[in-house]
Amino acid sequence: MQTLFQLTLTALQIGSVYVLFALGLTLIFGVLRIVNFAHGQFFTLSALIVSVAIPWLVAGVVLASALGALAFRRFQRDLAGSFILSAGFVLLFEGVFRDIFGGAVRSVLPLVDGNVAVFGATLAAQRLILCAVAVALAGGLLWSLNATRLGRAMRAVSIDHEAAMLQGIPYNAIAFRGLVVAPALGAIAGALIAPVSIVSPEFGESYLVKGFIAVVIGGLGSVPGAILGSLFIAFIESFGGFYFDPSSANLAIFVLVMLVLLIRPKGVFGHA
Repeated sequence: MQTLFQLTLTALQIGSVYVLFALGLTLIFGVLRIVNFAHGQFFTLSALIVSVAIPWLVAGVVLASALGALAFRRFQRDLAGSFILSAGFVLLFEGVFRDIFGGAVRSVLPLVDGNVAVFGATLAAQRLILCAVAVALAGGLLWSLNATRLGRAMRAVSIDHEAAMLQGIPYNAIAFRGLVVAPALGAIAGALIAPVSIVSPEFGESYLVKGFIAVVIGGLGSVPGAILGSLFIAFIESFGGFYFDPSSANLAIFVLVMLVLLIRPKGVFGHA
């Protein structure tokens, strides 16, 4: 029983990062119809800045948000253009990261030291903070989308931006806010996970793959779907890695994606 509880806690820790990462991906796609392959680079940028100096955590998030917003502002609802731009950014940022930060891996001191015991299971305090932030941001985003004027405007734009504009919704202003929030979510995840990971210029690549898998499972553009898909992946990694091995767990994740696409091509919460 204790082992199951420990594995569940581990899955929630892993899922917290995937949730924040996937929320950024699904938000920018839902509002702007942009597939951002450079999302992992904004995640990595924040982590690398924190690896230099932990007090720069906020600066890393702000810089990643600003770059994401300015870079894609002219490519709203342009799948081909955003694809080419984001692919180019991946190569550009990796080269810049290697030049500035070097190619060696970096360890980062935790924001909070120590572990927390929960019903016999052990949880690192740093990971507990990450889980709390992920729950707060995911809950805040869901509440905002359903209960605030800005959130309802974003939902309207994601469904039909032309109809939303005819109703007086300022599309450009709404789109820019989405462009700011989306990379910020990934950057926050990168900054908080850096102290319990080994940071390198390629740090965000595996998270990018898992993030896209999460939004495909949940449904592109669906916030609840991004959360569900992220937790699916985290639980498979945690339990599959313990009872089998990490490679089998990764294989199971891709099998899950194929099954979901065969049964629900638009994802679990995707619109038909």
